[in-house]
Parts: sequence; structure tokens; C-alpha cells
Amino acid sequence: MTKLSFGKLMLMAGLLLTGCGGGDQSGQSDSQAAAQGSGSVTSATVTQGAGEEQSVLEAIGAKMAGVRLAARAVVSDDQLTLKQASAFLSRATFGPTMPEITRVSQIGMNAWLDDQYTKRQILHKWWMGNTALRLVPGAVLHENHFFQTFWKYAIVGEDQLRQRVTYALSQIFVISFQDGAVGMYPRGVACYYDMLGTNAFGNFRQLLEGVATSPMMGIYLSHMQNRPESDSTTPDENFARELMQLMTIGLHQLNQDGTVKLVNQQPVPTYTRDDVVGLAKVFTGWSWGGGARTENRFLGMYNYSDPYKDCLPMQNYPTYHSTSEKRVLGSVIPAGGTGESDLAQALDMLFNHPNVGPFIGRQLIQRLVTSNPSPGYVGRVAAAFANNGEGVRGDMQAVIRAILTDPEAASGTQSELGKLREPVLRLANWLRSFNARSTSGLYDIWTLEDPLNGIGQNVMRSPSVFNFYRPNYSPPQTGLAAEGYVAPEMQIAGESSIVGYLNFMEIAIPYGIGQNANIKPDYVAEIGLADDPEALLDRIDLLLTNGNMSESLREQIIASVETLPIPQRVNALTLRNARLRRVHLAIYLTMASPEYLVMK
Repeated sequence: MTKLSFGKLMLMAGLLLTGCGGGDQSGQSDSQAAAQGSGSVTSATVTQGAGEEQSVLEAIGAKMAGVRLAARAVVSDDQLTLKQASAFLSRATFGPTMPEITRVSQIGMNAWLDDQYTKRQILHKWWMGNTALRLVPGAVLHENHFFQTFWKYAIVGEDQLRQRVTYALSQIFVISFQDGAVGMYPRGVACYYDMLGTNAFGNFRQLLEGVATSPMMGIYLSHMQNRPESDSTTPDENFARELMQLMTIGLHQLNQDGTVKLVNQQPVPTYTRDDVVGLAKVFTGWSWGGGARTENRFLGMYNYSDPYKDCLPMQNYPTYHSTSEKRVLGSVIPAGGTGESDLAQALDMLFNHPNVGPFIGRQLIQRLVTSNPSPGYVGRVAAAFANNGEGVRGDMQAVIRAILTDPEAASGTQSELGKLREPVLRLANWLRSFNARSTSGLYDIWTLEDPLNGIGQNVMRSPSVFNFYRPNYSPPQTGLAAEGYVAPEMQIAGESSIVGYLNFMEIAIPYGIGQNANIKPDYVAEIGLADDPEALLDRIDLLLTNGNMSESLREQIIASVETLPIPQRVNALTLRNARLRRVHLAIYLTMASPEYLVMK
């Protein structure tokens, strides 16, 4: 197995250091100064790393290629170490904080989950509504207002589990601001996101109905104002197809452990073209909700629409609903049914399909824990989906608990388990770990997806219904692919995006982010440890790499930090700035490392 050298880490840092300016008036940044002043991290080291056979992405891939998925012994819930608590929180939240690490280590995972299940949901539509009241005449809500509320509560929200699971669900039940028609309704997107959040702790059957009847999904996958079949037209099939392929049962029949069923060594399809045609007829007659079911309201005519229509579930208009028989997945929905009854039967059929537990369970594991869960792990989560212990199918709280407390996830110390940390999670982890707060009260984190000037990703701006990356993506011609592993997040990772991320973080770590850099990290605790590089790195390791930093990486970062002197007999401001330089460098080098980029 390929092992990572610090030279590969320095290759990534070197790409940044040669690709951007910043720092003092000489053009030399803190990171450059440390690299040039250290006996361990020199420009020669960077050059040597650049000449190695593996690229930056291959280095990351090598870190993940060691994934071997044997079940571990269950960790006693009342014996969590700080490292285990940190690892748990890196999966269950947008990032661990020191107080929460201490708390989870004291009360255990299950007690923490119980508490989170009782937290009041923070509704993003409230923020959007209050923002609308403050707009100057002529101004309208914009997607940037949604980003304000998303990032605010991703950073400071107390309902962290719900926030994190909602984000995971938004990557399965995808809508996107990149669709111009969806982008016209930023409040509607907030309401859609809130719907995912409400059902994150509810039942999957209600989640399906919320998705199917959302006007934002109706716009995005074009089943809003879908008309019945006629001699010259057929119903739009877009949502019907994606509902099965991406959101419920997938393309192939699965065993309960997520492995594909084979007949004559070939996968068995879950549905046919005829099933898509039948299901598409279910989704006819659905349009804007609120009030009388008239043609003008069906068409969304402004003067006949509810002012809250972007947030109300769609309603069915009988005039436009197909009343013919609908054959789906071997079952028949009889002719003559209402739109509501046909929808209920279709969703019940999908909800009870045996594929749903392993198909959705595996994707949630991938979003929260690891890219390559073992069949046993998937099977245990699928079993929780099928029966929460009280005979209830689709209990999302039981599914989440099964994912986060499974033996393969719970120990927090396994060296071979992990996933590439996607850009949004890298940024959120840093913001939470170092208590970032807005000086203005507004969390103006807007344009992020530019791979050169941002981090290469932004929430609710997926380029397609297939999310930013596909769950079965494996980078071609890599060790990962050769060993049969997947790395979904690597679909949006490239040489340019790694450089862009490092450029972004080199500025963000010392200066903050957002409009006028108004979102500032708080390094008070770290400054207090700067005179002791080992203690400083202990804290940063626990917050960013869950206490699992390798000894070689640790030694290299400490050596680099020690090249930045702490002056004697100087004023308080000069002393503080010297300590801050050490803090910034230690955080930057940690966040540049494959050991941070690959979440274990």
C-alpha cells in the first residue's frame, strides 16, 4: 500500500505558495517564511515532492485506498475518549467544538443523540421572511440570503445533528439554484430545505411525500403543471424516473446488505421503461398550492396565486390528472383514482420496496461516515430502516442512530475508515472549531464554487440532479479504482480545486471570510498555547483531525511552527501577533494535509 509522505503535503502547500501572494510587503506569507526557515520543510522538499510519481490527488487517493471494512468492537458508550468524541462529532455535526467534545465524552453518543432529537428545529424560512421585511423598496430576496441563513446555523445552530443530516439529504433529494426557474424562489428553496430538516427526524414515507409535492422539486424536475396523456402528448417523465433511480430504489435490485443481486452474473434492473411511464401518470395535475383549484391557479397566474405559494405543498387539480390505470413495479393503481389517492399508492409502493433501506442507508453512510461501508454495515442500517425495534419502517431517527453508532463508525480510531472531506465540510469544520462569528450579524458567505478563487462547492448549487458527485464514482486509473473502492467527493477534486482551496484558506485563516471578512475566527485559546507548539498542535489535532494525526506529520508541523520565533521584551501587540503567526501556520498546514482532507 502507498504511504503518504510529508513531501506530498508540501507539494500541495507548495502549489499554493508559488501560486498566490499575500503576507508582508516583501510578498512573503507566513507559510512561505516558515517553509524557507525550517530544516524540515524547505523549498527543496517541495521540489522533491513535486517530482514524485503521485500527484496531489493520488496522494489523497492513497490515503483512502487503505479502506478495509471489517466490523470493529462496539465502543462502550460511557467510555468515549476525547478523540472518539471528536470523531463522532465530525460525522454528526458540521464540526466538533471543544465544549461539545468534552460533553460527548462525558454523556456518550446515545445521550447526545437523544438530546439532539429534542432540539427545536431552526427554520430558514424565518430568516428569509425577516430579511424580506428589511429589504429596501424594489429589492427582492436572493439566493445569497439563503446562504446567509445556511452558514449562520451551520456554524452556530444548536440543532447540529438536524443541520448536518439535512445537508446530507439535500445531496440525495437534489434541487439547485443553478436552475434559473428555481433560483427565482429563494424563499421556496429555504422552505424546501426546512421540509428536509423537518422530516430528517421523522419518517421516510413523509419525507418522500414532502419531496414529491414540493413546488421547488416540481419546478426542478418538471412535474409541476404536468398534464395527462393524450393522442398527441405524454406526461413528463423526469421526476418519475429520478424518484426511482436516485431517491428510492436505484437502478438494480439489492440484497439487504447493499450488494447487487445477480442473475446469470448480470444485475437485475429494479424498473423498466414501462414503470417510468406508469409512474409519470401519477404525477399529473400537480401545481401550486393554496385555494381554489382553478386553471389560472394551476398555471401560476400571479393575480390568482397564493402569496406563499413557493412554500405551500403542491395540490392536485383533477382536470389535469390522468385517470387511466397506472402500472408500476408489478402493481396496478386502478383507473379512476384521484391525484391524492394515486400519489399515496405510488409512494407506499416505493416506500415498501426492499431496495429502499440498503439504497438510502448506504448513501447516508457515505454522506456522514465513510465512502465504502461494508455489506455488514449497510445491512445493519437497512435493518434499522425496516424495523426501528417497535415495528415501524422508515424511522429516520433509528436510521441515523444506526449509522452513527455502528461498530464501524463508533470507535473513532480506525485507521482504514474514511471519506474525502468535501469543500463545504472542510470550511464548516474550521468555522465551528475556531468559534467563528460575524461582526455584523450577517453570515455573508456567497460565491464559493469557483475552483480557483473559492473552495469549489456551494450548498444548493449542484450542477445537476446527480449532485456534485455520484455515490459510485471512482477516479479512473487510480489505485482506488483498481482495488474496487469508490470516492464520490473526488469527482469535484482536481489540481486546480486543491490549489484554489489552499489559496482560499491561506487568506481565510488569518483574516476571516465573508463580505469585508466580517466572519472572524476566535483563536484566543490557541494563542495561549502558542509558546508550546506541542500543546498547540494537540488542540488543533483534536479539533481538525480528531486526535489521529500521524507522528510524522505532527513532527513536521511542530518543526515548522518552531521556526517562527516568539520575541522577548516586546509590547503586547507584537507578542500577540507573533503567537498568531504560529497559530495560523499550524492550522493551515493541518488543513492542507491529506490527513485532514480524508475524514476518518
